[in-house]
Amino acid sequence: MGIRLDRADHIGVITIDRPEKLNALTLAMYDELGAAFAEVRDDPRIGVAVLTGAGERAFCVGADLGESIPALTEERFDISEWDAAHQKHSTLEKPVIAAINGLCLGGGFEIMLSTDIRIASAGAEFALPETGVGVVPAGGTLVRLIRQIPYAFAMDLMLRGARIDAETALRYGLVNRVAPAAALRDEAIVVAEELLAKSRSALATVKRAVRALADLPEADAFRLEATLGQQAFASDDAREGLAAFAERRAADFPSHGAAAASAAAARLS
Repeated sequence: MGIRLDRADHIGVITIDRPEKLNALTLAMYDELGAAFAEVRDDPRIGVAVLTGAGERAFCVGADLGESIPALTEERFDISEWDAAHQKHSTLEKPVIAAINGLCLGGGFEIMLSTDIRIASAGAEFALPETGVGVVPAGGTLVRLIRQIPYAFAMDLMLRGARIDAETALRYGLVNRVAPAAALRDEAIVVAEELLAKSRSALATVKRAVRALADLPEADAFRLEATLGQQAFASDDAREGLAAFAERRAADFPSHGAAAASAAAARLS
C-alpha cells in the first residue's frame, strides 16, 4: 500500500497503490506522491513518467475520508502541504502521462489535471464532488480547470459535481483519448516510448515555456517565447536532430545520455 515508482526502459511508472480503498490517498501517500514526482525529476535515467492507479476500479478517488479530509477540516495542516503531490509550483519538466483506470474523483481528478497527456479507460468516470460536502477543489483545480477546458464545462463540473463518463471527458477536452481497459497501460507505454525518442531538452523547454508564458501579457510572452525558442535552436540537440533528419537516420540526442539514446534509436529502427 502506498505510492510505487517502478522504472523500465527510461519510463518511470508511478502507481497509486491502495486498490482496496479505490486508491484514496492517506496523508503519508500525499507525501509519497510528491516524493515520487521529485524522484522522476531528479533521476537522469527517467525521461517520461506514467501515473496510474492499482487495480481496475479506480485511478484515485482523492483524499481519504477517514484521515486526510478530517485533518484538513480540523485545520491540523494547510492544503498547501500537498502542493508537491498536486504538482503546484512544479519544476518537473519531463512529460507525465496519466493512465486513468476507473474512478477519477475529487483529489484524483485534481492530480490528473497536473499531468500532460491523459488516456482514460472506456469505463472511467470523472467528478469533482466537493461542493456537495461544503468544500471546494483547491488542489490546483480552481486554477487549472478553467485554463484547460471551456468555461461552461469547467463551471458545470465544479458547481454541480456531477459524474461524467470517459467519452464526455474526451469531448470536454479533459483527456486525449479513450482506450479499452485491457489496453490502457499498453497505450500509455506506447505514448511514453514516442516521447522518449524526442529531444529531452526540447520537451523540457515546452513544459517550461507553457508554464512561464501562460500569465504574461502578450508582448512579454512573445519576447520570452523567442528567447526560449532561440535557446532550443542553438542547442546541441537541435544540431543533432537537424543533421539526423538530413541524413535520414534516428537522432542520437545528447540530452538523452548514451543509454537512453541507444534505446530511443532502437525503438525507431
